[in-house]
Amino acid sequence: MLHTLARAEAVAARRAVAAATVRHRHVAERPLVLVPLTTAGEAGAPLGAMVGTDRAVPTLLVVPQPLDRELRFGFFAGLAEALLPEVERLSDEVEVEPATRNREETELCADALQIVVPNSAAVEFVRLVGRSTRFLRTVEDPEAPHPVPVPVPLLGRWLTHYAERARTPGSSLLLAMTELLTRHWATGQSAMEDQHLGALLGWIDPPPGLDGPAAAARAQTGRTPDGLLVSPPAGPATDPVFDNRVLAPALARYDRARAALEEAGDDARRRAEVAAAQEQVRELVASQLRPTWDDVWHGLDLLRTLPEAEHVAERWKRDRWSFTGHRDRVRAGEPPQPKRDDAVTAAQKLAGRETAQARLAAQEALDDPLAMAVRRLSGEAFSGTVLDVVMTWSEGRRPMPRPVLTVATDDLPQAEPGTKAYRALPGARSAQSAELVAVEPRGPEEPERAAPAPGWRVTVKLTGGMGSGRTPKEGSVPQVGDTVVFTLFEHDPRGGPALPDAEQTPWTHGGPPQSAVPGAPAAPVADAPDPVTPEDYL
Repeated sequence: MLHTLARAEAVAARRAVAAATVRHRHVAERPLVLVPLTTAGEAGAPLGAMVGTDRAVPTLLVVPQPLDRELRFGFFAGLAEALLPEVERLSDEVEVEPATRNREETELCADALQIVVPNSAAVEFVRLVGRSTRFLRTVEDPEAPHPVPVPVPLLGRWLTHYAERARTPGSSLLLAMTELLTRHWATGQSAMEDQHLGALLGWIDPPPGLDGPAAAARAQTGRTPDGLLVSPPAGPATDPVFDNRVLAPALARYDRARAALEEAGDDARRRAEVAAAQEQVRELVASQLRPTWDDVWHGLDLLRTLPEAEHVAERWKRDRWSFTGHRDRVRAGEPPQPKRDDAVTAAQKLAGRETAQARLAAQEALDDPLAMAVRRLSGEAFSGTVLDVVMTWSEGRRPMPRPVLTVATDDLPQAEPGTKAYRALPGARSAQSAELVAVEPRGPEEPERAAPAPGWRVTVKLTGGMGSGRTPKEGSVPQVGDTVVFTLFEHDPRGGPALPDAEQTPWTHGGPPQSAVPGAPAAPVADAPDPVTPEDYL
């Protein structure tokens, strides 16, 4: 409801409105921006890319004939030259994590390379490139039928890791700019239109003299006198008009020049024609990539104006652990990631992503009042004023404090008495636990400091976070008149039970056959299939 309300307000104001008060994702000081461009109708066939960490000096990679295998491999080698040195630089900068009860002293990369792409389609392109290159055989293998440059498989392994990590909610290793912006601003257009970065930025930060709808319309449909889009989609789709009117003739000219060079042999004039045709393709591809390149950096500037949320550093540290773990696997000489995960690995990934999603939702609500308002509206949290505090103690040999709070609130908790509740305490490592005792309508005789009627009177018993003594530690029990926020969801959700090892996984889920388990009876031999007869064919 609040998301729909924000979009309606954006339509009325003719400009995007804030959907968050803080920035919920990490933005690196020196991210690597990648703007890819693919050939229409050829899945995974790159046409070009702009990549780099310097806003003013991008590296331009162009494939003058995307159907040529050697030129595509050269593109991947150029992409590896731009990306892998940054990975190696950050892989060598480490810090020491002290030993804990469950972990020895280990090294952790002090930072990780962050890759930013224009939209979610570009994230899928990164995954596709990683999948198609990590198993290729290099020129070091004399038996390889179509060898590729040496760094290409390593590039595929890193891109595969980044694409897999991007599926973890809250991860910031590989970010789509459109998803970043739509998380922090709400526009007056559809979610599909929000995937066009130029239109999205038109709503958020329109140029002088234009409002949001006009700027978005100009980005989506505005064309120059030669008929090309003012703001090409580039990420990684191309404009059909650009393909048919400009790109196709340039590629045909390049093909004719190459064919003429092959017929004439080593001819200086023919080589110059090939170079001129290739340069024309480079200029055309650069004209489609540069606007999106500038838009991505503009989006980063807008995001940096928001203060970073409190839990962002914790999630970025998890990304650094992921980066460090993959670095260690690569340096240990482990094989590339498999094409398909086994049952245990797939279940572990799914469970980890579910836990990360619950953790992300809880942390965003704790960091951002707008996100908490969504949970309050749905009955998963309530905020109000403390009307009364009654100190009680638990029964037993060692009585513990169990204060009972009466809270006046306008939020209706959607829970039965006895449900666990949680409250964040400043400086505490974990949330304070509580128990919902009763929820009653508030009458007109309530004091003025309570929220105006109609409302609710919620009774909550604190059950933890007050120390181990009979007297609660200072600051753990709110006072009358304080404003408190209780949630009905855990602040740090835990994962499920551990999964069995591969040796103990049933053969129905990818484990070893029963006969391979020591001490197990031999598996029954399957009956031979029926022989094929002439009646089996029509």
